Amino acid sequence: MIVDKVLAKEIIAKRVAKELKKGQLVNLGIGLPTLVANYVPKEMNITFESENGMVGMAQMASSGENDPDIINAGGEYVTLLPQGAFFDSSMSFALIRGGHVDVAVLGALEVDEKGNLANWIVPNKIVPGMGGAMDLAIGAKRIIVAMQHTGKGKPKIVKKCILPLTAKAQVDLIVTELCVIDVTNDGLLLKEIHKDTTIDEIKFLTDADLIIPDNLKIMDI
Repeated sequence: MIVDKVLAKEIIAKRVAKELKKGQLVNLGIGLPTLVANYVPKEMNITFESENGMVGMAQMASSGENDPDIINAGGEYVTLLPQGAFFDSSMSFALIRGGHVDVAVLGALEVDEKGNLANWIVPNKIVPGMGGAMDLAIGAKRIIVAMQHTGKGKPKIVKKCILPLTAKAQVDLIVTELCVIDVTNDGLLLKEIHKDTTIDEIKFLTDADLIIPDNLKIMDI
């Protein structure tokens, strides 16, 4: 198992970046998903959107680039492409709810065999609300969950979500540091595994049942 959190997040972000296609409008959720922009070649001409009202978002800002007027939905400093633009929340959610976002990359607390998503609250913890996650999960054409395979040693890919749902049956793909999983009508299909893990380890760290194909591949990172 890959225990270094920084390395794990890098593996996930790099692999998710390979799922994106030229010309797409892509929303990057708070946390780990924001790293995806660091690994997308500029020539792909992907437009990253942040729900706080920005398109043309680029990589995370490095030391010395911090601009208090250019932050993502998680309050992190990012950079902006020359053609980038800012707008208000009504325009932002018109894009999201209108079905104009091609892909949303979201973090998760739990994902289950039906593609149900829980990513906004842990019981007994105070949070301001679900935010735009429910809109993204329903409004985007494709949902990719980017998350570490376990949380505090417990599986995050489960038979049935226990935590309150953000959206039902909306997840299309799950990418962790250990594997890539397709959410299909027949269940969770294991597509790729990291070169440093095994099928047995992934099964041990996954609560849900997995479909293991004959043509299982090594993760493309």
